[in-house]
Amino acid sequence: MDLFEYQARDVFEKHGVPVLAGAVATTPEEARAAAETIGAKSGGVTVVKAQVKTGGRGKAGGVKVAKTVDEAQQHAEAILGMDIKGHTVHQVMIAQGAQIAEEYYFSVLLDRTNRTYLAMCSVEGGMDIEQLAVERPEALAKVAVDPNVGIDTAKAQEIVDTAGFDAETGAKIVPVLEKLWLVYRDEDATLVEVNPLVKTTDGDIVALDGKVTLDENADFRQPDHLALEDKAAADPLEAAAKEKNLNYVKLDGNVGIIGNGAGLVMSTLDVVAYAGESVGSKPANFLDIGGGASAEVMANGLGIILGDEQVKAVFVNVFGGITACDEVARGIVGALDTLGDAATKPLVVRLDGNNVDEGRRILAERNHPLVTIEETMDGAAAKAAELAAQAN
Repeated sequence: MDLFEYQARDVFEKHGVPVLAGAVATTPEEARAAAETIGAKSGGVTVVKAQVKTGGRGKAGGVKVAKTVDEAQQHAEAILGMDIKGHTVHQVMIAQGAQIAEEYYFSVLLDRTNRTYLAMCSVEGGMDIEQLAVERPEALAKVAVDPNVGIDTAKAQEIVDTAGFDAETGAKIVPVLEKLWLVYRDEDATLVEVNPLVKTTDGDIVALDGKVTLDENADFRQPDHLALEDKAAADPLEAAAKEKNLNYVKLDGNVGIIGNGAGLVMSTLDVVAYAGESVGSKPANFLDIGGGASAEVMANGLGIILGDEQVKAVFVNVFGGITACDEVARGIVGALDTLGDAATKPLVVRLDGNNVDEGRRILAERNHPLVTIEETMDGAAAKAAELAAQAN
Protein backbone atom coordinates (compact mmCIF):
# COMPACT_ATOMS: atom_id res chain seq x y z
CA MET A 1 0.00 0.00 0.00
CA ASP A 2 1.43 3.36 -1.07
CA LEU A 3 0.87 6.29 1.27
CA PHE A 4 0.01 9.83 0.29
CA GLU A 5 2.75 12.34 1.05
CA TYR A 6 0.88 13.81 4.00
CA GLN A 7 0.50 10.34 5.49
CA ALA A 8 4.21 9.65 5.00
CA ARG A 9 4.98 12.96 6.70
CA ASP A 10 2.86 11.99 9.71
CA VAL A 11 4.56 8.57 9.93
CA PHE A 12 7.97 10.28 9.76
CA GLU A 13 7.01 12.62 12.59
CA LYS A 14 5.78 9.67 14.66
CA HIS A 15 9.28 8.15 14.52
CA GLY A 16 11.18 11.37 15.17
CA VAL A 17 12.24 12.15 11.61
CA PRO A 18 12.58 15.96 11.27
CA VAL A 19 9.72 17.32 9.13
CA LEU A 20 7.99 20.62 8.59
CA ALA A 21 4.42 21.44 9.57
CA GLY A 22 1.75 20.24 7.16
CA ALA A 23 -1.99 19.74 6.86
CA VAL A 24 -4.30 18.20 4.29
CA ALA A 25 -7.18 20.09 2.63
CA THR A 26 -9.96 19.00 0.32
CA THR A 27 -11.35 22.46 -0.52
CA PRO A 28 -9.77 25.85 -1.32
CA GLU A 29 -11.30 27.22 1.88
CA GLU A 30 -9.66 24.50 3.97
CA ALA A 31 -6.38 25.23 2.21
CA ARG A 32 -6.66 28.90 3.10
CA ALA A 33 -7.34 28.12 6.76
CA ALA A 34 -4.37 25.74 6.89
CA ALA A 35 -2.12 28.32 5.22
CA GLU A 36 -3.06 30.91 7.84
CA THR A 37 -1.89 28.59 10.64
CA ILE A 38 1.10 26.94 8.99
CA GLY A 39 2.35 30.05 7.19
CA ALA A 40 2.90 31.75 10.53
CA LYS A 41 5.85 29.39 11.06
CA SER A 42 7.61 30.42 7.84
CA GLY A 43 6.95 34.11 7.26
CA GLY A 44 3.65 33.48 5.52
CA VAL A 45 5.14 31.17 2.89
CA THR A 46 3.51 27.78 2.30
CA VAL A 47 3.65 25.15 -0.42
CA VAL A 48 0.47 23.73 -1.94
CA LYS A 49 1.13 20.14 -3.04
CA ALA A 50 -1.19 17.80 -4.94
CA GLN A 51 -1.75 14.52 -3.10
CA VAL A 52 -1.63 11.75 -5.68
CA LYS A 53 0.18 8.44 -5.66
CA THR A 54 2.43 9.12 -8.63
CA GLY A 55 5.59 11.06 -9.38
CA GLY A 56 6.08 14.14 -11.54
CA ARG A 57 3.69 16.37 -9.60
CA GLY A 58 5.95 19.39 -9.78
CA LYS A 59 6.44 19.22 -13.53
CA ALA A 60 2.68 18.75 -13.97
CA GLY A 61 1.93 21.94 -12.05
CA GLY A 62 0.79 20.15 -8.92
CA VAL A 63 3.24 21.86 -6.55
CA LYS A 64 3.04 25.63 -6.06
CA VAL A 65 4.65 28.07 -3.62
CA ALA A 66 2.26 30.55 -1.99
CA LYS A 67 3.46 33.73 -0.31
CA THR A 68 0.03 34.71 1.01
CA VAL A 69 -3.12 32.92 2.13
CA ASP A 70 -4.88 34.29 -0.96
CA GLU A 71 -2.29 32.62 -3.19
CA ALA A 72 -2.61 29.37 -1.23
CA GLN A 73 -6.36 29.37 -1.81
CA GLN A 74 -5.92 30.17 -5.51
CA HIS A 75 -3.33 27.43 -5.99
CA ALA A 76 -5.52 24.91 -4.18
CA GLU A 77 -8.46 25.84 -6.40
CA ALA A 78 -6.33 25.27 -9.50
CA ILE A 79 -4.77 22.01 -8.31
CA LEU A 80 -7.87 20.31 -6.88
CA GLY A 81 -9.49 18.32 -9.66
CA MET A 82 -6.30 18.34 -11.75
CA ASP A 83 -5.37 15.16 -13.61
CA ILE A 84 -1.77 14.04 -13.05
CA LYS A 85 -0.81 10.95 -15.02
CA GLY A 86 -4.34 9.59 -14.78
CA HIS A 87 -4.72 10.42 -11.08
CA THR A 88 -7.34 13.01 -10.11
CA VAL A 89 -6.32 15.34 -7.28
CA HIS A 90 -8.91 15.20 -4.50
CA GLN A 91 -6.79 16.74 -1.75
CA VAL A 92 -3.78 18.97 -1.31
CA MET A 93 -1.17 19.24 1.39
CA ILE A 94 -0.39 22.69 2.75
CA ALA A 95 3.23 22.53 3.87
CA GLN A 96 5.41 24.98 5.74
CA GLY A 97 7.85 26.86 3.53
CA ALA A 98 11.59 26.28 3.90
CA GLN A 99 14.79 28.10 3.01
CA ILE A 100 16.66 25.35 1.16
CA ALA A 101 20.43 25.39 0.89
CA GLU A 102 20.99 21.91 -0.57
CA GLU A 103 18.87 18.96 -1.70
CA TYR A 104 19.80 15.30 -1.17
CA TYR A 105 18.21 11.90 -1.79
CA PHE A 106 17.78 8.86 0.43
CA SER A 107 15.80 5.64 0.27
CA VAL A 108 15.78 2.18 1.80
CA LEU A 109 13.95 -0.60 0.03
CA LEU A 110 13.52 -4.33 -0.27
CA ASP A 111 16.17 -5.79 -2.58
CA ARG A 112 14.33 -8.86 -3.86
CA THR A 113 17.15 -9.96 -6.15
CA ASN A 114 19.70 -10.23 -3.34
CA ARG A 115 17.16 -11.06 -0.62
CA THR A 116 18.21 -8.20 1.60
CA TYR A 117 17.62 -4.47 2.04
CA LEU A 118 19.28 -1.72 0.03
CA ALA A 119 19.95 1.88 0.99
CA MET A 120 20.47 4.45 -1.77
CA CYS A 121 21.75 7.95 -1.17
CA SER A 122 22.97 10.92 -3.19
CA VAL A 123 24.21 14.43 -2.55
CA GLU A 124 22.19 15.41 -5.63
CA GLY A 125 18.50 15.10 -4.76
CA GLY A 126 15.44 16.67 -6.34
CA MET A 127 12.98 16.01 -9.11
CA ASP A 128 15.47 14.51 -11.56
CA ILE A 129 16.84 11.71 -9.38
CA GLU A 130 15.62 9.08 -11.89
CA GLN A 131 17.54 10.80 -14.67
CA LEU A 132 20.61 11.01 -12.44
CA ALA A 133 20.44 7.27 -11.75
CA VAL A 134 20.49 6.55 -15.49
CA GLU A 135 22.97 9.14 -16.71
CA ARG A 136 25.42 9.14 -13.79
CA PRO A 137 24.81 6.04 -11.69
CA GLU A 138 28.06 6.60 -9.84
CA ALA A 139 26.42 9.64 -8.19
CA LEU A 140 23.88 7.38 -6.47
CA ALA A 141 25.47 5.39 -3.65
CA LYS A 142 24.07 1.90 -3.07
CA VAL A 143 24.77 0.20 0.24
CA ALA A 144 23.44 -3.22 1.28
CA VAL A 145 21.68 -3.32 4.65
CA ASP A 146 21.64 -6.48 6.77
CA PRO A 147 18.01 -7.01 7.92
CA ASN A 148 19.27 -8.39 11.23
CA VAL A 149 21.21 -5.21 11.97
CA GLY A 150 19.45 -2.49 10.05
CA ILE A 151 20.78 1.05 9.81
CA ASP A 152 22.62 1.72 13.04
CA THR A 153 25.10 4.53 13.52
CA ALA A 154 27.92 2.63 11.81
CA LYS A 155 25.81 1.73 8.78
CA ALA A 156 24.42 5.27 8.51
CA GLN A 157 27.98 6.61 8.56
CA GLU A 158 28.93 4.15 5.81
CA ILE A 159 26.02 5.38 3.71
CA VAL A 160 26.87 9.08 4.00
CA ASP A 161 30.56 8.39 3.39
CA THR A 162 29.80 6.33 0.28
CA ALA A 163 27.49 9.08 -0.98
CA GLY A 164 30.28 11.65 -0.60
CA PHE A 165 28.89 14.01 2.06
CA ASP A 166 31.32 16.29 3.84
CA ALA A 167 32.03 15.43 7.46
CA GLU A 168 29.91 18.22 8.97
CA THR A 169 26.82 17.52 6.86
CA GLY A 170 27.24 13.79 7.17
CA ALA A 171 27.27 14.04 10.96
CA LYS A 172 23.88 15.76 10.83
CA ILE A 173 22.39 13.24 8.39
CA VAL A 174 23.48 10.09 10.25
CA PRO A 175 20.85 10.32 13.05
CA VAL A 176 18.15 11.12 10.47
CA LEU A 177 18.96 7.96 8.53
CA GLU A 178 18.75 5.96 11.75
CA LYS A 179 15.24 7.32 12.37
CA LEU A 180 14.18 6.63 8.78
CA TRP A 181 15.27 3.04 9.35
CA LEU A 182 12.91 2.90 12.33
CA VAL A 183 10.10 3.95 9.98
CA TYR A 184 11.04 1.16 7.57
CA ARG A 185 11.38 -1.51 10.24
CA ASP A 186 8.62 -0.64 12.67
CA GLU A 187 5.99 0.13 10.03
CA ASP A 188 6.75 -3.02 8.00
CA ALA A 189 7.56 -0.98 4.90
CA THR A 190 9.01 -2.17 1.61
CA LEU A 191 10.07 1.37 0.63
CA VAL A 192 10.92 4.55 2.50
CA GLU A 193 12.09 7.35 0.23
CA VAL A 194 12.93 10.99 0.94
CA ASN A 195 13.35 13.26 -2.07
CA PRO A 196 14.44 15.80 -1.27
CA LEU A 197 16.12 15.42 2.06
CA VAL A 198 17.26 19.03 2.51
CA LYS A 199 19.70 21.12 4.44
CA THR A 200 18.16 24.49 5.25
CA THR A 201 20.02 27.78 5.31
CA ASP A 202 20.09 27.35 9.10
CA GLY A 203 21.94 24.05 8.67
CA ASP A 204 19.05 21.81 9.73
CA ILE A 205 18.33 18.50 7.99
CA VAL A 206 14.65 18.06 7.08
CA ALA A 207 12.68 15.39 5.22
CA LEU A 208 10.82 17.67 2.84
CA ASP A 209 8.98 15.05 0.79
CA GLY A 210 8.44 11.40 1.62
CA LYS A 211 7.19 8.28 -0.07
CA VAL A 212 6.32 5.16 1.91
CA THR A 213 5.08 1.77 0.72
CA LEU A 214 3.73 -0.59 3.37
CA ASP A 215 3.73 -4.38 3.18
CA GLU A 216 0.06 -5.43 3.33
CA ASN A 217 1.17 -8.93 4.34
CA ALA A 218 2.02 -7.42 7.74
CA ASP A 219 -1.43 -5.87 8.28
CA PHE A 220 -2.18 -8.45 10.97
CA ARG A 221 0.37 -6.79 13.24
CA GLN A 222 -0.23 -3.22 12.06
CA PRO A 223 -3.86 -2.43 12.97
CA ASP A 224 -3.19 1.31 12.64
CA HIS A 225 -2.52 0.88 8.91
CA LEU A 226 -6.21 0.26 8.23
CA ALA A 227 -6.87 3.98 8.73
CA LEU A 228 -4.28 4.81 6.05
CA GLU A 229 -6.11 2.98 3.24
CA ASP A 230 -7.51 5.12 0.46
CA LYS A 231 -10.94 3.51 0.48
CA ALA A 232 -12.43 6.07 -1.91
CA ALA A 233 -9.99 5.08 -4.65
CA ALA A 234 -10.17 1.34 -4.04
CA ASP A 235 -11.86 -0.83 -6.64
CA PRO A 236 -15.09 -2.06 -4.96
CA LEU A 237 -14.62 -5.61 -6.25
CA GLU A 238 -11.03 -5.72 -4.96
CA ALA A 239 -12.22 -4.35 -1.62
CA ALA A 240 -14.96 -7.00 -1.40
CA ALA A 241 -12.47 -9.74 -2.28
CA LYS A 242 -10.04 -8.51 0.37
CA GLU A 243 -12.77 -8.73 3.00
CA LYS A 244 -13.21 -12.40 2.08
CA ASN A 245 -9.44 -13.06 2.07
CA LEU A 246 -9.36 -13.73 -1.67
CA ASN A 247 -6.34 -12.92 -3.84
CA TYR A 248 -8.09 -10.86 -6.51
CA VAL A 249 -6.93 -8.26 -9.01
CA LYS A 250 -9.34 -6.54 -11.39
CA LEU A 251 -8.34 -6.46 -15.07
CA ASP A 252 -9.94 -4.99 -18.17
CA GLY A 253 -11.50 -7.99 -19.92
CA ASN A 254 -14.62 -10.13 -20.25
CA VAL A 255 -13.50 -13.64 -19.14
CA GLY A 256 -13.54 -14.18 -15.39
CA ILE A 257 -10.71 -16.39 -14.10
CA ILE A 258 -10.71 -18.64 -11.02
CA GLY A 259 -7.81 -20.96 -10.24
CA ASN A 260 -6.01 -22.56 -7.32
CA GLY A 261 -2.43 -21.36 -7.08
CA ALA A 262 -0.86 -18.14 -8.30
CA GLY A 263 1.28 -19.86 -10.93
CA LEU A 264 -1.69 -21.69 -12.43
CA VAL A 265 -3.79 -18.53 -12.49
CA MET A 266 -1.01 -16.58 -14.21
CA SER A 267 -0.72 -19.32 -16.84
CA THR A 268 -4.50 -19.25 -17.26
CA LEU A 269 -4.41 -15.52 -17.95
CA ASP A 270 -1.87 -16.08 -20.71
CA VAL A 271 -3.83 -18.94 -22.29
CA VAL A 272 -7.10 -16.99 -22.24
CA ALA A 273 -5.42 -13.91 -23.70
CA TYR A 274 -4.00 -16.01 -26.54
CA ALA A 275 -7.25 -17.87 -27.16
CA GLY A 276 -9.24 -14.64 -27.11
CA GLU A 277 -7.18 -12.74 -29.67
CA SER A 278 -9.30 -13.90 -32.60
CA VAL A 279 -12.68 -13.23 -30.94
CA GLY A 280 -11.90 -10.10 -28.93
CA SER A 281 -11.95 -11.66 -25.46
CA LYS A 282 -9.50 -10.95 -22.62
CA PRO A 283 -9.04 -11.97 -18.97
CA ALA A 284 -11.19 -9.91 -16.62
CA ASN A 285 -9.35 -10.66 -13.40
CA PHE A 286 -6.79 -12.63 -11.42
CA LEU A 287 -8.45 -14.71 -8.69
CA ASP A 288 -6.51 -17.33 -6.73
CA ILE A 289 -8.71 -19.29 -4.30
CA GLY A 290 -5.68 -21.05 -2.85
CA GLY A 291 -5.42 -24.67 -1.83
CA GLY A 292 -8.98 -25.05 -0.57
CA ALA A 293 -12.04 -25.10 -2.82
CA SER A 294 -14.96 -25.45 -0.43
CA ALA A 295 -18.45 -24.41 -1.47
CA GLU A 296 -18.06 -21.24 0.60
CA VAL A 297 -14.73 -20.27 -0.95
CA MET A 298 -15.96 -21.04 -4.45
CA ALA A 299 -19.20 -19.14 -3.85
CA ASN A 300 -17.25 -16.14 -2.59
CA GLY A 301 -15.01 -16.23 -5.65
CA LEU A 302 -17.87 -16.62 -8.11
CA GLY A 303 -19.82 -13.93 -6.30
CA ILE A 304 -16.97 -11.46 -6.76
CA ILE A 305 -16.47 -12.29 -10.43
CA LEU A 306 -20.16 -12.33 -11.29
CA GLY A 307 -20.44 -8.91 -9.69
CA ASP A 308 -18.20 -7.53 -12.45
CA GLU A 309 -20.49 -6.25 -15.22
CA GLN A 310 -17.69 -6.69 -17.75
CA VAL A 311 -17.52 -10.45 -17.16
CA LYS A 312 -19.50 -12.43 -19.74
CA ALA A 313 -18.16 -15.93 -19.03
CA VAL A 314 -16.10 -17.59 -16.26
CA PHE A 315 -13.22 -20.05 -16.60
CA VAL A 316 -12.64 -22.23 -13.52
CA ASN A 317 -9.24 -23.88 -13.89
CA VAL A 318 -8.25 -26.19 -11.03
CA PHE A 319 -5.46 -28.72 -10.61
CA GLY A 320 -6.29 -31.15 -7.84
CA GLY A 321 -3.46 -31.73 -5.42
CA ILE A 322 -3.89 -31.71 -1.66
CA THR A 323 -7.48 -30.74 -2.38
CA ALA A 324 -8.76 -33.46 -4.75
CA CYS A 325 -10.84 -32.73 -7.86
CA ASP A 326 -13.94 -34.36 -6.38
CA GLU A 327 -13.83 -31.89 -3.49
CA VAL A 328 -13.40 -29.07 -5.99
CA ALA A 329 -16.39 -30.31 -8.00
CA ARG A 330 -18.54 -30.46 -4.88
CA GLY A 331 -17.40 -26.93 -4.12
CA ILE A 332 -18.51 -25.72 -7.55
CA VAL A 333 -21.89 -27.47 -7.28
CA GLY A 334 -22.38 -26.11 -3.78
CA ALA A 335 -21.39 -22.63 -4.90
CA LEU A 336 -23.93 -22.64 -7.74
CA ASP A 337 -26.62 -23.86 -5.35
CA THR A 338 -25.64 -21.15 -2.87
CA LEU A 339 -25.69 -18.40 -5.49
CA GLY A 340 -28.93 -19.58 -7.03
CA ASP A 341 -30.40 -16.99 -9.39
CA ALA A 342 -27.36 -14.75 -8.86
CA ALA A 343 -25.38 -17.14 -11.09
CA THR A 344 -26.37 -16.15 -14.63
CA LYS A 345 -23.17 -16.38 -16.67
CA PRO A 346 -21.71 -19.51 -18.29
CA LEU A 347 -18.92 -21.38 -16.51
CA VAL A 348 -16.28 -23.42 -18.27
CA VAL A 349 -14.65 -25.87 -15.85
CA ARG A 350 -11.39 -27.69 -16.42
CA LEU A 351 -10.28 -30.16 -13.74
CA ASP A 352 -7.06 -32.16 -13.70
CA GLY A 353 -4.95 -34.00 -11.17
CA ASN A 354 -5.96 -35.95 -8.08
CA ASN A 355 -9.36 -37.70 -8.44
CA VAL A 356 -10.11 -35.94 -11.73
CA ASP A 357 -12.48 -38.62 -13.04
CA GLU A 358 -14.65 -38.48 -9.95
CA GLY A 359 -14.67 -34.67 -10.08
CA ARG A 360 -15.84 -34.64 -13.69
CA ARG A 361 -18.47 -37.27 -12.87
CA ILE A 362 -19.92 -35.10 -10.09
CA LEU A 363 -20.22 -32.11 -12.41
CA ALA A 364 -21.69 -34.19 -15.23
CA GLU A 365 -24.23 -35.74 -12.88
CA ARG A 366 -25.30 -32.33 -11.60
CA ASN A 367 -25.67 -31.23 -15.23
CA HIS A 368 -26.03 -27.55 -14.36
CA PRO A 369 -27.15 -25.57 -17.44
CA LEU A 370 -24.45 -22.95 -16.93
CA VAL A 371 -21.53 -25.41 -16.68
CA THR A 372 -19.46 -26.71 -19.58
CA ILE A 373 -16.78 -29.31 -18.78
CA GLU A 374 -13.56 -29.24 -20.82
CA GLU A 375 -10.71 -31.72 -20.42
CA THR A 376 -7.80 -29.51 -21.56
CA MET A 377 -6.66 -26.07 -20.51
CA ASP A 378 -6.40 -24.84 -24.09
CA GLY A 379 -9.84 -26.17 -24.94
CA ALA A 380 -11.39 -24.61 -21.86
CA ALA A 381 -9.74 -21.25 -22.56
CA ALA A 382 -10.99 -21.26 -26.14
CA LYS A 383 -14.53 -22.16 -25.03
CA ALA A 384 -14.61 -19.45 -22.34
CA ALA A 385 -13.31 -16.84 -24.80
CA GLU A 386 -15.92 -17.88 -27.35
CA LEU A 387 -18.82 -17.74 -24.86
CA ALA A 388 -17.70 -14.32 -23.61
CA ALA A 389 -17.49 -12.99 -27.17
CA GLN A 390 -20.96 -14.30 -28.00
CA ALA A 391 -22.42 -12.50 -24.99
CA ASN A 392 -21.01 -9.09 -25.95
